[in-house]
Amino acid sequence: MSQWNESGDRDRGRGRDETEDERADRRWSELIQEVRVAQTGVQILFGFLLTVVFTPRYEQLPQTERNIYIVTVVLGAAATGALIGPVSFHRIVSGRRIKSAAVRWAARLTFTGLILLLATMTAALLLILRVATHDAYVPWLVACVVLWYLLCWFALPAWIRHRHTDE
Repeated sequence: MSQWNESGDRDRGRGRDETEDERADRRWSELIQEVRVAQTGVQILFGFLLTVVFTPRYEQLPQTERNIYIVTVVLGAAATGALIGPVSFHRIVSGRRIKSAAVRWAARLTFTGLILLLATMTAALLLILRVATHDAYVPWLVACVVLWYLLCWFALPAWIRHRHTDE
């Protein structure tokens, strides 16, 4: 059974009787839990990427692999920035009574960070596989992994969301 929310609109069966502030608090808590998982992964990957240039093997890499490395590091830095952004965002706007807007912008930063993380992981995988083997199947392996990421991170959630969203 649908409920009426604070502004007199139907709550469309969400099953929650919360004010806008309560909803923003809940959404913020959920978002921060999600960001913690992604932040940990991107920080470990980025930290590893930063060390590669200081290894003796780096000097032996062909220019193509060095270019892929540079792109990967830049993507990793951008992903790190986007995924840490919500924490800074919250700290700067905290107490200004704009949590709803802050949650929306932090969610956008998080989504952008996930896209950048996907690109970083793809480039890192490409680099590692090109160095480990020079076989022609490397692009195919990378493409398969990217398809898997897209399925797990975006397609499946979008399909479930579409399937279970009221018209």
